[in-house]
Amino acid sequence: MKKSFLISFLVFIVVAFTTTGCALLSAAGFTSRGLPTPHVPEKLTSITANSSVNLDHSAWTVLLKKYVDTEGNVDYKGFKNDRAALTSYLNCLSENKPDDSWSVQEILAYYINVYNAFTVDLIVENYPVESIKDINGPWTRAIVPIGNTKMSLGGVENGLLKKMNEPRFHFAINCASVSCPKLLNEAYTAATINEQLDKVTREFINSDENKISENKAELSSIFDWYEKDFLVHGIDNIIEYINQYSDTKINPDATITYLEYNWGLNEKR
Repeated sequence: MKKSFLISFLVFIVVAFTTTGCALLSAAGFTSRGLPTPHVPEKLTSITANSSVNLDHSAWTVLLKKYVDTEGNVDYKGFKNDRAALTSYLNCLSENKPDDSWSVQEILAYYINVYNAFTVDLIVENYPVESIKDINGPWTRAIVPIGNTKMSLGGVENGLLKKMNEPRFHFAINCASVSCPKLLNEAYTAATINEQLDKVTREFINSDENKISENKAELSSIFDWYEKDFLVHGIDNIIEYINQYSDTKINPDATITYLEYNWGLNEKR
């Protein structure tokens, strides 16, 4: 009986992970591995003056400007042909491990850039591929070296960014898929972080990935998978959160459903 139950449980886990992908990782108990995760204040200010370190992310911006269009479509062939430059930037990230002397702005920008750059590199390493979900363990393998600490992409998302109490990061990180918030074609920096997060949050909420009217809203599954992340700073429900950014305000008693997620590669055709 116990063996039968164990087999059934393992089958359930495999099926659930295959169906929902990285969403399943949100409750997986990732830790920060000793890396700093300061809480972002409710009123975040973009500033570099309060940090002991201000990393230069301009090399990442150069690559993004070359290979990501304004719609967030990615030229992975171009990245593959320019992989030496990408590897150089990844090495720069890995060699600069954040600590408590870094500002919350610097740390937040760093982790977002880490997630996005290592995700692009993962696709490039396995290119051509139809979906990130075709790659073995894309969110669970420890492919992200930060100093002498090895993290997975799921660990960066759930063990670091999620613990900083800033839900807008969900619209800044890109999982190389059509339904993901688009990859911004510039690096995140402490000097612009608040404005960048506002920009990508507004763009995603008002994009075709959500179908919003006053009495009915069909929302991205991101708001279903990570609902609790958005209920901070006095926000009581998803509608209240979205209404901060949506051009169309949703009535409190509106019908809410969630759209199917497209895991196809966000490739520039």
